[in-house]
Amino acid sequence: CEADPTVESAFFILGVSMTSCVSRVRDRTVLFVTTPALWPAWPFLPLVRRSDGREELGVLFDSRSAGLTGLSATVHFTNLFSLPASLNEFLALPHETFDTAEELAQAGWLID
Repeated sequence: CEADPTVESAFFILGVSMTSCVSRVRDRTVLFVTTPALWPAWPFLPLVRRSDGREELGVLFDSRSAGLTGLSATVHFTNLFSLPASLNEFLALPHETFDTAEELAQAGWLID
């Protein structure tokens, strides 16, 4: 993130607003989650959630392209290199479902 000298924030460190950086990362994640045409590994989008010094890996699936509804903000706990062979096996993986892309990003999931 670029320095913004006009920002007055408790998170203003070395000329970079941390709140601004977090907001940009979240906005970028929401954009990608809601725009499958941007996904480099379509129909999958790799995600990561970092907390307490560990990483959780997840994959978002473009369920709408498969005619499935209600899964557009569902993170399946796997990675691109460990995908099951069939759609049914993939859908059976442990997962976390959100109502919106914004909620997914708020839970700490970011594009990887």
